[in-house]
Amino acid sequence: MKTQTTLTERLQAEFTPDYLSVLNESYMHNVPEGSESHFKVVLVSSAFIDCRKVARHQRVYALVGDLLAGALHALALHIYTPDEWQAINGAPASPACHGGGD
Repeated sequence: MKTQTTLTERLQAEFTPDYLSVLNESYMHNVPEGSESHFKVVLVSSAFIDCRKVARHQRVYALVGDLLAGALHALALHIYTPDEWQAINGAPASPACHGGGD
């Protein structure tokens, strides 16, 4: 199963998100074409109400730790409660990669 599909399915099953985006940003890095090594996750769920930001990240890392031990190299997490998401109306853009390349 592809990494993006696995990430999406696990996050969907565990957090029942109001909004979920799992974006493969590997193309922005110095990796072979078709890689699935760098992802941006935007996750909005009521499961994070009364949960500090560090604890939110820990919950996601616990869920996908086996993937991070393998081919998954980078995981940018943007995790919000529904109220936080409504207040900001969008996740920040990913920065340009400064590693390797032309």
